[in-house]
Amino acid sequence: MAESFLTRQRHARPWLDHLLRAGEAFTERYGNHYAAAITYFSVLSLFPLLMIAFAVAGFVLVGNHALLTEMKNGITEAVPSGLGETLNKVVDQAVESRGTVGVLGLLAALYSGLGWMSNLRDALTAQWGLEHQDRPFLKTTLKDLLSLFGLGLALAVSFGLSAAGTGLGEWLLGLVGLDDDAWALFLLNVGSIVLALAANWLVFLWVLTRLPREKVGVRSAIRGAVAAAVGFEILKQVFTIYLRSVVDSPSGQLFGPIIGLLLFANFVSRFLLFITAWTATARENMLPATPEPPPPAVISPRMVIRKGPSARDAAGLLGVGALVGLLWGNRKRPPRA
Repeated sequence: MAESFLTRQRHARPWLDHLLRAGEAFTERYGNHYAAAITYFSVLSLFPLLMIAFAVAGFVLVGNHALLTEMKNGITEAVPSGLGETLNKVVDQAVESRGTVGVLGLLAALYSGLGWMSNLRDALTAQWGLEHQDRPFLKTTLKDLLSLFGLGLALAVSFGLSAAGTGLGEWLLGLVGLDDDAWALFLLNVGSIVLALAANWLVFLWVLTRLPREKVGVRSAIRGAVAAAVGFEILKQVFTIYLRSVVDSPSGQLFGPIIGLLLFANFVSRFLLFITAWTATARENMLPATPEPPPPAVISPRMVIRKGPSARDAAGLLGVGALVGLLWGNRKRPPRA
């Protein structure tokens, strides 16, 4: 039978075959379902983070009356008169209940963060094609918590390096008097992008190799981390353009950021899981298929029941009868004279 066009293309182009293998693995290992769960906990984590932000702002404002007054005046001028008074009351309540809001926010952030990390680790483990071994609940929760703090530290270091590199570059350009030159600013932007890609690469390499619940080699995930870093930067640019385009209308200002956040979280989750499947389905990472063991052998005696003597027995009986007849005949024959 002639091969199909797609089969011929897969044989002729290894990169296409690898891409299709990754798509098949992503679907078979429930990548879309895991991405939906990660998106849910990502959005859920925003509310406790906002509560913590309000609590921190409350602690800052309570000791700075001038800043609090300036903030209230800004709210009053920015919104209609009746709404401004209501929002100022909300600010006063947030400042007064800053301790309670902060504690509740920390507890809610801990719950949603653990749920997010648990789903992320399960999803990465599944996309690597690894079996999830059952472990004690407390041990698993503690490891998820440590992984959550580790990821937060990795992100902080990544963003810190990127921001520090950009700020240092601007300071150096100003120091040598090149801060107004177009070519110097262009090189600074290129360097900032390269630095951001390098920082993202380190984060994704850590995510791909340290977050799965089973051990994964670092060397096997280097190319996947590079693809993830480049793709993540592209997604950020696309959604930045999207947010700028939807804030022009009143409805876009109200619902655009929320919808954009949901889409961004879902696209990033799917992209990360697909990159994991792409890394796991590389030729050097695919485990050889183990043949299934044969079924157990069953030894049972074969019993054959026949009616009457068999052909062998009948031949034997005929032979014995002929011999007996011959001997009997010789006995009765009279002797010769």
